[in-house]
Amino acid sequence: MFGRQVIMQLKADSAAELARIIKLEIIPLQLKQRGFRDETTFIAPERSKAITSSFWDTKEDAEAYGRTGYLQVLAALSEVIEGTPTVETFAIASSTFHGAVAQRVVAQKIY
Repeated sequence: MFGRQVIMQLKADSAAELARIIKLEIIPLQLKQRGFRDETTFIAPERSKAITSSFWDTKEDAEAYGRTGYLQVLAALSEVIEGTPTVETFAIASSTFHGAVAQRVVAQKIY
């Protein structure tokens, strides 16, 4: 699995709008991309900063998104961010998140 981390400086008082854009515009776009698995977003309104992490099957899938879909993301974010986001890519060494979610879903079905 492969990950992309995007660090953004937000315009003042734009955290709620960022959350809306991610939910209604960016995630639906990502769901159409080959190899997309998940997205997490961390927002620190008091620092006007946000970090998103997306998870992809392969490095090639993440890079293809970076060349195509990410350009649409930047356009969607243009009203809520300042400057150019920092993008870094990583090979994922370990994660308990996906297993924890799956276990919770199974537990909910049992009870």
